[in-house]
Amino acid sequence: MRAFREAVEAGDMDAVEALLAEDVVFTSPVVFKPYPGKAITAAILRAVSQVFEDFRYERELAGADGRDHALVFAARVGDRELSGCDFIHLDEAGLIDELTVMVRPLSAAQALAAAMGAQFDRIEKEAQARS
Repeated sequence: MRAFREAVEAGDMDAVEALLAEDVVFTSPVVFKPYPGKAITAAILRAVSQVFEDFRYERELAGADGRDHALVFAARVGDRELSGCDFIHLDEAGLIDELTVMVRPLSAAQALAAAMGAQFDRIEKEAQARS
């Protein structure tokens, strides 16, 4: 998904948010429940963009129908190197309606969970303000 990738790589989180469907569902690698809705998903992605260091996409895969995409990335959280993948599904209008993130190794996922947990009050407040 070129538009999402380019917006993330440019740090243009407003452009990322514009690509999200109102009913998008974000599934995080570090919590068991999905987060439904554009406001919370955008707030989480803004926070992640500040937590990840040296972020870069390395590969892009696309499904035959053009609605499923996988963006393989590498980044760092503190002193932990990680690799991961953004799994993206597009709705009929071409907006992201599902975004699932996977990361490895476990120590990096734990570092990510700690870094994001420290920001979650702010993330929830931002999401409420945007709703």
